[in-house]
Amino acid sequence: MFQLAALFHALPGSIAQGLIWGIMAVGVYITYKVLDYADLTVDGSIATGGAVAVMVMLSGRNVYVALLAATLAGMAAGLATGIFHAAFGIPAILSGILSQLGLYSINMRILGKSNQAISVDQYDLLLSLREIPRAIFVSFVFCAVMIGILYWFFGTELGRAVRATGNNENMSRAQGINTKTMKVIGLMISNGLVGLAGGLYAQYQGNADVNMGRGAIVIGLAAVIIGGVLFGRVFRNFALRMTGVIIGAVLYFVVIAVVLWLGLETTDMKLISALIVAAFLAVPYLKAQYDAGHIRKGGGDNA
Repeated sequence: MFQLAALFHALPGSIAQGLIWGIMAVGVYITYKVLDYADLTVDGSIATGGAVAVMVMLSGRNVYVALLAATLAGMAAGLATGIFHAAFGIPAILSGILSQLGLYSINMRILGKSNQAISVDQYDLLLSLREIPRAIFVSFVFCAVMIGILYWFFGTELGRAVRATGNNENMSRAQGINTKTMKVIGLMISNGLVGLAGGLYAQYQGNADVNMGRGAIVIGLAAVIIGGVLFGRVFRNFALRMTGVIIGAVLYFVVIAVVLWLGLETTDMKLISALIVAAFLAVPYLKAQYDAGHIRKGGGDNA
């Protein structure tokens, strides 16, 4: 009974983390699904967002200026990746790896050391793990506003051009769309969201760390895949699909909480994350194989 109570006590924190990381996951969704671009910049840009937000607040600026700066820093990271790919012809995966690698040193420069703390007792933070209900509410508001803005943007002519580039690059180019520019814009939007998530998460945990983004791409992909598997056939609208991604992020952290409650060590987190992603990636394939075999078997019986 005590262990079960401990699980329920941990779940609100998992929901708060899931909502914050859900913002990052929507950024991954934009590159992975909308733009059809395998971007690995996020492991670095989320730490950049957190580092910039913390240092801006420590310099005396308010939290909203800090979050704006974190978003702009993330967009700058996405711009660098886009330039590597569009201007210099570096493959998508390698361009993201190069940006991620360079951002580690940049983040060290921003922070001045590997970790920089910021206390909720001394600074007026928007959210903190000391106040989980408030953290859930604030992160939920950010998610809702973000979905509304993105839904509006991707309905504009520019947003549709970005989506068309990811859907069929050759056809988009034939229609006069500058696909290289659209990729750069998509990467900037994606990493801007990742930077924003980093700024929020640094406040939540009370510090920014150069390693806070390690494995972020796995969490982002897990949220995208979980949302797609569970809600792909139900959520047809673009806004609902982004909502599904955020729910996927929340479910991911809930699963992590349950696994830890079952007694696994925190050192097994990377393995657990990999297995969760692999499981949800396998579900659509196994279901398709089962359906195909069922159809063939049914056809044979009819014959």
